[in-house]
Amino acid sequence: MNKKVFVYFLCIIGFIPYAHTQTFKAAAAVRIITPDPLLPVSGGIGTPKPATVKQGDLFVRAIVFEKGKTRIAIVNVDNLGWPSVLGNKSRALIKGIAPENILIGATHTHSAPDAYGFPDENGKSYADLKYLNWCVQQIADAVNEAVSKLEPAALKIAVAEAKGKISYNYYAPQLFDPRCGVIQAIATGGKNKSKPIATLVNYAIHPEVIGSRQGILSPDLCGPLYSRIESRGGGIAVFMNGAQGGMVTADNRLENGGEANDWKECIRIGELLADEALRIVQDAPVQQNPDIYCTSKKVSFPIDADIMKYILTHSPLNLAANNSSVDAATTQINLLNIGDAQVLTIPGEALPNIGYYVKRNMKTKKPFLFGLTNDAFGYMLTKVDFNSFKKYEYISRTSLGENTGDIYIEEALKMVKENPAPGEEGR
Repeated sequence: MNKKVFVYFLCIIGFIPYAHTQTFKAAAAVRIITPDPLLPVSGGIGTPKPATVKQGDLFVRAIVFEKGKTRIAIVNVDNLGWPSVLGNKSRALIKGIAPENILIGATHTHSAPDAYGFPDENGKSYADLKYLNWCVQQIADAVNEAVSKLEPAALKIAVAEAKGKISYNYYAPQLFDPRCGVIQAIATGGKNKSKPIATLVNYAIHPEVIGSRQGILSPDLCGPLYSRIESRGGGIAVFMNGAQGGMVTADNRLENGGEANDWKECIRIGELLADEALRIVQDAPVQQNPDIYCTSKKVSFPIDADIMKYILTHSPLNLAANNSSVDAATTQINLLNIGDAQVLTIPGEALPNIGYYVKRNMKTKKPFLFGLTNDAFGYMLTKVDFNSFKKYEYISRTSLGENTGDIYIEEALKMVKENPAPGEEGR
């Protein structure tokens, strides 16, 4: 009996899980989505502000993982948020990956075109639908290219505190998660053997150093992060935000008061975060032929806020397309196991206390939270935080309602409980 037949026999009788005989593969691809000519930029609800210059390009960045019949795509878009109505258009154009296995998250730069179609008080929107449809195609093209380039790979995964002056909580300076999660795919064969294919960085921060009021279109600090990782041999860089709500922002405070709000500060913070991510993952053990797992579920959140109902009903993007009524928002939440890491998606900006609680209840020592992924429904607070402090007036007003955070916690942890831990998928 030859070796292949013998291994297959062991799989059949259950001595060796079949997944271990399959080959883990990975690939990544990039598209530039900088509008030409430049478009007005949006930092949130309200009329977008005209942009006359750019600092860095806007990107779509995709990484695809495959093992056996399972494929997963993780995509970041340099935008404030990326609604599912746009994401679903891209999913329909992507070949070879189940739509529910395609995760599309926004970096949350406050210096990119409006992707929500925010209506003004008269119901008029200034979003450029032609541009947004072009971005939809670029997302699909990036994922399809990555699928075509899949190659045998290994992983290095690490989670640790990112040190230095990177982020802080504007409302309570120390109330933020300093942990940075890093997933690095490494080629195991071919001309690029042992070299990184891609480096995914997961960190909670508002990329709003520049903001929407300076007339500048920019990926903000994410742009320098991409460039730094790629210049240091990290392969294609992908950034997925975390639980950065209320109000975990870039630490651009000046010693004498005020803030640094320029591209130079974007470079400082972006490069520092990139260097910390590469430091964190550098000595992580290589995971040869790791397993992957992906599941999803639909979750509905009540919509109590009148302003959110107004946006959903008046946006030209038909943001309420997935909803049975304007009183509830239905979206998708994913749970992934990638090697020994576990990932949960968040369809908005969860406060850091939600992030901490969910992370410590996940079945791994390497928890990842992908915020603003699959949807971006504003801030997500628990009942005890909703409208509890004067500082929380704005984030309470721009959330779906007081039940959003509690429902998310319940549904996310139910997914954790009902699905296998990393490494237990075949048991």
